[in-house]
Formats: sequence, structure tokens, C-alpha cells
Amino acid sequence: MTSTVAIARRHDLSRVDNLPASERWIRRRVGLAWSLLILNVLTFYSSTWSGLPLAVHIPSAVGKLVTQGSLAFALLVAISVNRRLLIRPNVFLCILSLLVVVAFAVILEPGHIGTIYRTFRFAGFVTTLWLLTPYWGRRDMLLVRCYLVAISIVLGTVLLGLVVAPRTAYAAGRLEGALWPYPPTQVAHFAAVTTGLILLLWLCGLVSGRLCLIAVLIGTAMLLATHTRTALLAMVAGIFVGGLSLFTVKARVRKLFAAASLLLSLGAITLSGVVTTWLARGQSSAELTNLTGRTNVWSAILDTPRNLFETIFGFGMSNLSFNGLSIDSNWLGAYLDFGLLGVALCAAMLLFLLVSAYFQPVGPQRAIALFLVTFCLLSSFTETGLSTPSLYMLELTLAASLLVPPLRGRLV
Repeated sequence: MTSTVAIARRHDLSRVDNLPASERWIRRRVGLAWSLLILNVLTFYSSTWSGLPLAVHIPSAVGKLVTQGSLAFALLVAISVNRRLLIRPNVFLCILSLLVVVAFAVILEPGHIGTIYRTFRFAGFVTTLWLLTPYWGRRDMLLVRCYLVAISIVLGTVLLGLVVAPRTAYAAGRLEGALWPYPPTQVAHFAAVTTGLILLLWLCGLVSGRLCLIAVLIGTAMLLATHTRTALLAMVAGIFVGGLSLFTVKARVRKLFAAASLLLSLGAITLSGVVTTWLARGQSSAELTNLTGRTNVWSAILDTPRNLFETIFGFGMSNLSFNGLSIDSNWLGAYLDFGLLGVALCAAMLLFLLVSAYFQPVGPQRAIALFLVTFCLLSSFTETGLSTPSLYMLELTLAASLLVPPLRGRLV
């Protein structure tokens, strides 16, 4: 999957090997900082998602030290590449910073050490994003390249785990990480985003057809193997919205949409039973109705007694679980941690990005940004992450970086 990042030299994208050594060194450090941020938001448990031992034993203390300690290194790398600590003002990160302010306002009330630690981690995470803003709006879409490199490595480790320990990687009938404890939902997230980004880059003529075909086939196969419905539906919707923004200017998009419509029509007639069985995932009608128990947790959160302060500002940053059960909804998770103000700020971030994309000229930056925002918006109903350091927050930041004008000169 690491080959998926070999973006061809077309239009505004330039070849790395033609750049001076100083520029290549800057690119590497920006990519390293971005990769460390991704590592920081990865989950780690001492066993796999299905409860089996990892194919290669990693002590719990070591795994947590790697993920949590990567944020400090990401901050140091970001400072090294932006020594003058210059930033590009932007509305998106200002809204995100308001969430940090809300988090600090809550810990002024009597709290616990977990809330305090998570709040300072959140502040460090957002600070690192601010320090990387001088590299927003680049015509070569540097941050998109960096993100594709990182998630390709992640997917490569998942495939390697499938080869090394197939029974562990597919123990519960869903593809998961055997070398590193990626849950199926996280594997699906990476596969869906990779597939969507590569497909949109191909529609814009920025990657070769052979590379796109390989990446899409592998990514789709991994996504289907995880049996994750949210990521699949969000990916399809994101590709549709992103592709629709290119519909009038790219003949390739019109041909793809026509072919997809024909295949969907044939599939609805011949494979409806198979699709229904895959979507049901062996669950009963009761489990499907309450979204695999999610609605029970949501009801408990809404029924929790709150005073006025807790209603507005929430209870402080948590691990996005309630009574030991995962919340699995960004909006309920934001309400629990940041109250009604947090929900409003999350909605403001999404709305700002959508409005900004509307006023952008037609092109790959706009299409990719729309894909990422649509993906995060639909996933937010059954996944958490818009109000805490996560893959979703990084992807919204990536979308915001594509919607700013390029700098006329170097800022750093």
C-alpha cells in the first residue's frame, strides 16, 4: 500500500527528486510530524480487538509510551521546521482552539487526573497543528502526500499481520490488526480514506490508472473484510460529493458515474441478497434497531443529571465511554465532555468547511476537502473523534489546509 503515495507529476504537483536538498529535508520533517500525530491517536491494547494475543508481543507500557510519547516528538519536530513559530490565521483552528479553552474551563472545577492529562494533551495536539499551518495551501498538497504515506504504512502492517498470523487477524470474522491492535473500525477507516483519496486523485489526473486500480482493489477488499458499514457508506457518500464537484469539468468523472450507476443497477437486481446479508452482519432485527446497543448508551447519557454549568460546558474530557461502554457518537461524546457549547463548536467546524468549499474554485483541493468533510460528517453519527485528538480531527484539519489560498512567498 505504500505505493499509493506515488503521485505523478501532473498539473501543479512537482517531483520530489527535482527539489533542492533543503526543501526535501523540510518535506521529510513535516511528514514525520504528521505521522507522529497519527501515531498518537492510534489505539493500543495488550491484546487484539478479538481478545487474542498479538502476533508479536508488545508490553502494554511500551505500547502506550510509544503512542502517548509521540505527541511530544511531533511538537518538537513541528518547532524544528517552524523555528520562528509563525502561523497562518484561519477560522477552523480558531474554532478548534475554543474547544481547548472550554476543556480548560472545565478542569478549573474539581476534576480527576485523567481529565487534566487529556486536556493538556489536547492543547499540545492543537498547538502542533497550528505550527504546521505555514505548509497549508501548497499546490503540491504536501499534507495529503504525508497522510497517504502514513496510512499506507498502517495498512501495510495490517496486511503483513494477515500474512503472518491469519487466524489472529481474522479471528472474529472481521479484519483487524495482528501486529498492532487496530480494531476493525480503525482498519476500515484507513482503507476507506485511502481508497477515496486515491480515486479522487485519479479523477483529477494526478495518479496513474494502474496505481489507482491497485489501490482501490486492495483498499476496497480490506474495507469489506472489516464488515464496517459506517466507513463503507461514508466513503461512498464522500466520493459521490467530491466527484460531483468535478462533474462539469472532468469527463472521467461523468464516465465513472455512468459506469457506477449501471453496476449499482445490476447489483441491486442480482446481488441484493448478498448485500443485505453483509449489511446485517448476522445481527437480529432488535440489534439493528438499537444500533448494536448504541442507543441504550445514548439514552443513559441524555438522562444523566446535570447542573447549568455541566449542561453548557460538560464534565471535561473523558475516554469517550460511559459506564464502561463506548459512546460511539461524536455528538453525544461532545455533549458529555463539552456540553452544548462543544456540540455547537463541532457543528461550526463542519459548517465552516462546507461553506468554504462551496466558494472554492473547482479542482482537486476542493474535491478532496469535500470528500473528507462528508466522510467525517456521516461517520460522526456512530463514531467519536471530532471533539478530541483523533483521525477525524486530523482529516478535518487536512480538509481545512486544502481550502486556504497558497502563499505567494515562504512564511518559514
